[in-house]
Amino acid sequence: MTEINIELLTKTIGKAIARQRQQKAMTQEEVAEYLNIGMEAVSRMERGIVVPTIVRLAELAQLFDCELTDFLRETSNRPTEQSIILSQQLARLNDTDRKLLLNTMMQLVERLADS
Repeated sequence: MTEINIELLTKTIGKAIARQRQQKAMTQEEVAEYLNIGMEAVSRMERGIVVPTIVRLAELAQLFDCELTDFLRETSNRPTEQSIILSQQLARLNDTDRKLLLNTMMQLVERLADS
């Protein structure tokens, strides 16, 4: 069985929280106010110093209008989970930029797969 790297897991979840907050153009102060906690607590979560509870993650998902699993998905090394992350990022782009990025990614995969 594979060991779970708790420190890496905590930092990755923290980065996911920060990314969701930034995508919603919110400040740490606004998040803290919504959660009724101090701004330092939000900062500690985002820096991966503390692990938020499942309840806290659910509150954040509600605030950011995302899925609870979005915070955990980034910790996965499974291609299915990673493809969801890519799909969410592609959805943020216009059609022309999506096509450009998709073509670039396909070329990169071809090159790396042949290595």
